[in-house]
Amino acid sequence: MTEQRDYRDTVFLPKTDFPMKAGLPQKEPKILARWQEENLYQQLREAREGREKFILHDGPPYANGDMHIGHALNRILKDMVVRSQTLLGKDAPFVPGWDCHGLPIEWKVEEQFRKKKRDKNAIPASEFRAECRAYAQKWVDVQREQLKRLGLMADFDNPYLTMQFESEATIVAELMKFAEAGNLYRGSKPVMWSPVEETALAEAEVEYEDITSTQIDVAFEIVESPIEELVGAHAVIWTTTPWTIPVNQALAYGPDVEYQLIEGNGVKVLVANELYGEFFNRWSGAGAEGTVLGTLPEGLKFGWKGKGSDLAGTVARHPMHHLGGFYAKPRPLLAGDFVTTDSGTGLVHMSPDHGEDDFLLCREHGIEPVFAVMGDGRYRDDWEWLGGQDERRRAVINKAFNSPDGPICSDLREAGALLSASDDYAHSYPHSWRSKAKVIYRCTPQWFVPMDKPLDVGDFDVAVPEGFGAAVEMATSKDHSTLREIAMREIERVKFYPEKGRRRIGSMVEGRPDWVLSRQRAWGVPITLFVRSDGTYLQDAAVNARVVEAVREQGVDAWDESRKAEYLGADHDPNEFEMVTDILDVWFDSGCTHAFTLEGDRWPDQRWPADLYLEGSDQHRGWFQSSLLESSATRGRAPYDAVLTHGFTMASDGKKMSKSLGNTIDPLKVMEQYGADIIRLWALSVDFTEDHRIGDEILKGVGDQYRRLRNTFRYLLGALDGFVGDMGDAGEIPELEVYVLALLADLDGKLKKAAEEYDFNTYTRLLVDFCNEDLSAFYFDIRKDVLYCDGPDSVKRNAYRTVLDLLFHALVRYAAPVLVYTAEEVWTTRYPEGGSVHLLDWPPVMGVTADGERWDKLRALRERVTEAIEPLRRDKTIRSSLEADVTVPASAVPQGFSDDDLAELFITASVTRGDSDEVTVSRTDENKCGRCWRLLPSVPEDGALCDRCEPVVAQLDAAE
Repeated sequence: MTEQRDYRDTVFLPKTDFPMKAGLPQKEPKILARWQEENLYQQLREAREGREKFILHDGPPYANGDMHIGHALNRILKDMVVRSQTLLGKDAPFVPGWDCHGLPIEWKVEEQFRKKKRDKNAIPASEFRAECRAYAQKWVDVQREQLKRLGLMADFDNPYLTMQFESEATIVAELMKFAEAGNLYRGSKPVMWSPVEETALAEAEVEYEDITSTQIDVAFEIVESPIEELVGAHAVIWTTTPWTIPVNQALAYGPDVEYQLIEGNGVKVLVANELYGEFFNRWSGAGAEGTVLGTLPEGLKFGWKGKGSDLAGTVARHPMHHLGGFYAKPRPLLAGDFVTTDSGTGLVHMSPDHGEDDFLLCREHGIEPVFAVMGDGRYRDDWEWLGGQDERRRAVINKAFNSPDGPICSDLREAGALLSASDDYAHSYPHSWRSKAKVIYRCTPQWFVPMDKPLDVGDFDVAVPEGFGAAVEMATSKDHSTLREIAMREIERVKFYPEKGRRRIGSMVEGRPDWVLSRQRAWGVPITLFVRSDGTYLQDAAVNARVVEAVREQGVDAWDESRKAEYLGADHDPNEFEMVTDILDVWFDSGCTHAFTLEGDRWPDQRWPADLYLEGSDQHRGWFQSSLLESSATRGRAPYDAVLTHGFTMASDGKKMSKSLGNTIDPLKVMEQYGADIIRLWALSVDFTEDHRIGDEILKGVGDQYRRLRNTFRYLLGALDGFVGDMGDAGEIPELEVYVLALLADLDGKLKKAAEEYDFNTYTRLLVDFCNEDLSAFYFDIRKDVLYCDGPDSVKRNAYRTVLDLLFHALVRYAAPVLVYTAEEVWTTRYPEGGSVHLLDWPPVMGVTADGERWDKLRALRERVTEAIEPLRRDKTIRSSLEADVTVPASAVPQGFSDDDLAELFITASVTRGDSDEVTVSRTDENKCGRCWRLLPSVPEDGALCDRCEPVVAQLDAAE
């Protein structure tokens, strides 16, 4: 055997400077700095000027802390929307926003003052608000830099803030639209109230937690009844809020509920027939102490039995009637349709101060609230029971105060009215999502927007955008629709992604109470109303305009008593009016963001309405709803045409993230360790419409996925080194290239559909699978021999590289909205002077088709061959598939493929067809080419050249 030449220098190996090791934490900040230096966002605006608009309106997060993983997911999804719509050829400017008013910021500022030994109540309001403004601005600046690092494309130099003077002025102007149309009223009704924060709360500010409460059964002696047998008996109520007993004013029964009088040893109790067993178990479990007569009844017998409607006219007295005054008043039994036999006794005690049903039923019967509980949750100083003179007084949410041994139960026990008390009732209870403290229903004077008051068409101030006239006409064509009716019609019109969002927000709006606008705090937009002594408010457009203009110049500090006469002008006597001191619910603030961002002069590239609102699923009761109600009341339609919601990010084990559990994932640390593109790939790979998970192992898996994508681009860059030329004549296109172009065309259509439908996990999965399965594991694997070893003039090699070029231009664009930094690195590696990949449009892709079923059959056979070869590789019978002679079932071979085609596609020495249904493999006896390493009949001895490589080497040698 002659000494063989080393042919390695004749092989065309891929060549690129694009590294396999990404180094994203170091590389991404440099790319970001270049974008900022070149003002890429403004370049994009100029490049897309005149194109069809797409407006995603940003829901404002609170400016009060570092970005967490939920924020990161939310912002990445928004950026994916903006970038994918931009890639589709639209002009999609994006204005980021922040909610800057409200309790979270106010609390932090109060904390700062406490550290300085300063009492908030002694601080001038303007100074306090200035500190709140500075605190919010600090966190806006911090979060803005963090969001930039995530790779977001947005107008960060000009964000919207709810505390900008023009924003505050617009919020006031929107409020005045309600006022001038008569769509505001002040009333006293029970609202969610936080004793800790001393303010009313909106539904969106409340979350429910599982707790264990004290449950008690209390006896109310019946003193009057058309049913003589009931006089002297005791109507028994059950409650899990003992603190409401001191404010009881009536009892309620279900008109259709069956009730039973039970007697024994002189004890008579009235309860629902269906609930007697449960009641008696609680009563007997309490022991003898504390029952009405100090002993449990024996020798039970049943007395009167009848429907609740028979109890009309029955009157009881409060267990603490001996205190006189409020407690000496009779407690009527009233018919309530809301009374059920699901739990308790079938009789419900009524406190109109502390329950919606209680309030409405009592109001029907002329029983008014008494406002016994103060803002801090304690009973009034002058309250007869547990008031200011009682050292046992505590906030009503205090657990010990309500316990079986607490003052309420102790006094009821002493009065002989406590039948049972235990602190073992597990249930869900509302808490403030900020303070995490329990909230109560408390009746206080508040400002409301009525949900069921007819609105006139003339109330609407609608600038109808082009193309939306029909929608607005539909929303406003019926005179005297209520806000609830308009909102429900809009919910039917708007698109929801996923569809279940429609049902969720629809059920909330359908049953929601009137909208409580007022809050008893300092940091927010004031309710700029002048109120007369009779409770009516001034409706004067000129006065309102002066107030709006003052706020535009000075911000919320403009609403000051010193300017009262200035605002009222010559037409009104300042002595006849009081200025409202409450501020607006921050949900009204955020519900107005569409007005000052989409319609305002500050962002001329925006337009109203928005194409899309995107937030977490909790915003069906928050921002989505407040925006819907505000816009429906003032414009007759929603400010958006579609709503996209995402679920919550959970720990890797499915549990809620908690610092106390140590299972949180900090996106800032992830960027330091892995890079922003890894977080983006994770966020766009999960099914974000449901709750989803993240953890170290999950991120490692995402990292592996990223490396495969990066390797695809690295291969493309290397294979295309020095590429010039095209595919040549259409008739010379190899069939494999036609098939891959058909796959690309199919992928293109699916990706476009996914982008248009905001189906981003499908978008990302399709892209990843195409790169891994269709390219790396199939096309690249097959064609690497052609790339490395065919001659420079090879039609097949040139066709392959031309397809690679088409793939490059398509894939780098497809990947750009997902891997914003990596796509830029890929693009600039090949085109250093080619600008940014993010300025490009959706790639043009040839509409090539292929027989997909035929190729599916071929690929399935290829997998069978690979599986059959593997045992021989493990046994070291062969070292690579190139050493394998393979026999395949003739029936499994698609029509039109020769045996040589199959050997090339399967990367084997040879393929023959047999009658067996099995794939068989043996080691070939052919010699190995010293250049391409294929084992072929044309190679005379190992190390010699095959008939393909010999002329290529001769050509290269001659060129030297």
